[in-house]
Amino acid sequence: MNKNLICIAPEVADALAEKRPVVALESTVITHGLPAPQNLETAVQMEHTVRDNGAIPATIAILDGVIHVGLSAEQLQHLAALDGDTVRKCSRRDIPLAIAYRENGATTVAGTMIIAYIAGIELFATGGIGGVHRGHPFDVSADLTEMGRTPVTIVSSGVKSILDLPATREVLETNGVTVLGWQTEQFPAFFYRNSGLLVDQRVDSAAQAAAIIRTRNQLQLQNAILLANPVPETSALDSAATAPALEQALAELETQGITGAAATPFLLQRLVQLTNGATLTTNTALLLNNAAVAAQVASALFAS
Repeated sequence: MNKNLICIAPEVADALAEKRPVVALESTVITHGLPAPQNLETAVQMEHTVRDNGAIPATIAILDGVIHVGLSAEQLQHLAALDGDTVRKCSRRDIPLAIAYRENGATTVAGTMIIAYIAGIELFATGGIGGVHRGHPFDVSADLTEMGRTPVTIVSSGVKSILDLPATREVLETNGVTVLGWQTEQFPAFFYRNSGLLVDQRVDSAAQAAAIIRTRNQLQLQNAILLANPVPETSALDSAATAPALEQALAELETQGITGAAATPFLLQRLVQLTNGATLTTNTALLLNNAAVAAQVASALFAS
């Protein structure tokens, strides 16, 4: 890649050159996923969590048309202070647009995967991946397509529970994505520990996960691995108790005609309001937990 288009932070570049563990972190959670001031607080906590578990954090974003792999404290603050409506959500199709027009861009799961792969980063921690939207089977997140062709490993709490989970699980299978369960056979559903669906394989340690990643790389397979990590039990929500709030948010989404990239941010923000902040607390807990597991797996991958 043209070096004028990408800036890798010195600490991240040194770690990659020395083959030390690095964990990529997305930026849409900062600009579109969490409200202020929790967006900045959580971003900083995630970076600290990655460090505490033996890896170097690399938050990825586009600032004034330049891809940044690893943000300074000042850059994180700047990104968190921006109006989300002025920041382009960047998946594969959007990255060249943000660069060409010298815009600020927040990378989605798909966008972060691409840039992490270009930079040589294997592990990526996020909250929940995108998927198939309820009632709109043709509205499928680009995350799922990207996971079928970009060989990185994503640690997430499964799929956002606002989506059509069975349909999303089917698309993951169709795209050849290996779905591992972190100390579970059950596929988690973001706010909830169990979706009623199964993973492809349970792994009980970072070493087991690293062995599968290493084998995928040795075979030069081009699919992502999804390491599904349930939200901590103490922070999980009860699906029956929160169902009314979710149904109301989905109904409002339909009434207002919100679709595409705007749908997920709307639903997440509305659920925070309807649950008196319960979903925000859970979202923060699972993000930090995923950052910890990703760092542990990255460390195990580079240990041998």
